[in-house]
Amino acid sequence: MSVAEEFKFSLKVMINREKTKVLFAEVDSDFADVLLSFMTLPLGTIVRLFQKHYGKQAPVIGSLNSLRKGLDELSNAHFWTKQCKLMLLNPRSSFKDECGKLKLNLDHDTPPARYFTCENWDCYWPRYENVGTCYYIDRCSCGKPLNREIGITPSTQPNDCQVFTSNTTSFLISDHLSMVPNVTGSVIQTLSILGITDIDGAELRIVTVGFNEIMDLLKGSLFSRTPLTDLILNKRRLIDFDAEKSEPGSLLHEMVKEVANSNSKKMIVKVMIRKSTNKLLFAQAEEDFVDFLFGFLTIPLGRVESLLDGNARLKSIDNLYRSIANINGDKYLKSEENGMYVFLLWVLMCTCAILRPGSYVKGTGMFMVKDDLTIKPLCMLSSISILNDQKIPLSDVKELELEIGLTEGLSILRASLTSACALTDGLMVNRILMKQPKEEH
Repeated sequence: MSVAEEFKFSLKVMINREKTKVLFAEVDSDFADVLLSFMTLPLGTIVRLFQKHYGKQAPVIGSLNSLRKGLDELSNAHFWTKQCKLMLLNPRSSFKDECGKLKLNLDHDTPPARYFTCENWDCYWPRYENVGTCYYIDRCSCGKPLNREIGITPSTQPNDCQVFTSNTTSFLISDHLSMVPNVTGSVIQTLSILGITDIDGAELRIVTVGFNEIMDLLKGSLFSRTPLTDLILNKRRLIDFDAEKSEPGSLLHEMVKEVANSNSKKMIVKVMIRKSTNKLLFAQAEEDFVDFLFGFLTIPLGRVESLLDGNARLKSIDNLYRSIANINGDKYLKSEENGMYVFLLWVLMCTCAILRPGSYVKGTGMFMVKDDLTIKPLCMLSSISILNDQKIPLSDVKELELEIGLTEGLSILRASLTSACALTDGLMVNRILMKQPKEEH
């Protein structure tokens, strides 16, 4: 067992009279840092952590598990280098060094990053402006590949310092993970923010929380509306929560509309639709769309929340994200140099870079993308077997050509978090498949 897995927190928890619900918990800045570190975890890392910790009982996060499984089973020959595939399977957080200073770091076993700079020793571009983590894929400003490995000096910041929050501040956390600073002020207003309307007969309890409980809390934050109650009063309930599907017609971030209306990149995919059910069977796509989907695994949870305007349908993690955005950073969060202020700027920056991932997959052929985002090389036999296995006659199948831009891409991203039919739900959420695109004859 590692040092990170041995550390224990002590929480003050207020429970209702009937001992059936946690009203709120009072936590120190060390625990708050761990809770906020959830937002720095890439989606693929969360899937990997769950599979490692829970084994066969690992929860399924929408279509992300099947996306990662398909990636793992795809031959190395389809990637520019073996390292490209390994990076997608083990994405690293931009805050990995900072999170290494946490009292309890969930992602403590990810291998350290390798950094590469321009192959030209005499390159006139500053080295610190041209450093990448993709061997021979990233390019220097001079145009040559970044393939010369360099060392990065680790931070000398002491391990006992705070990462995201001020060490003089404690916080109150509601059952659904809304978080507010624990400061003197209006008690009624604070309880209202936490969603607490009745404290009659409330009971104080001291609870010890370690690595296993933090993992359960991360799981509960994605699948439950009451993760603290589930954790402290009835752990077994954590296993059985079903994720909520996206609702047709729901809106994405308003900023996305502006970018989507610009000349952002479009990807072309051909989709096979079952006429009788209007359900997407599979898509035929080139490497750009496959790169885009695999890129989901590298996106940190906080960036996902930002792109989806705090409405990712991930139960309590949505509440945590929105409450972070409402905290006065000048008083309760770390300074600009290193901490939550920088993190907030990072996750709140909505950008169309989601459609311009680094190139991992070789453009050597077409790929089949199933509804659950399983990706395989396209072949006629596998296409026919899908129709035969489901007993679908050719007369009940139509082929459509779709343009996938930012709006469609974010719809698929959100659906991938909660649905095992991410393509159907993602493209139907804004009636994309009902827009009568060009039909191939």
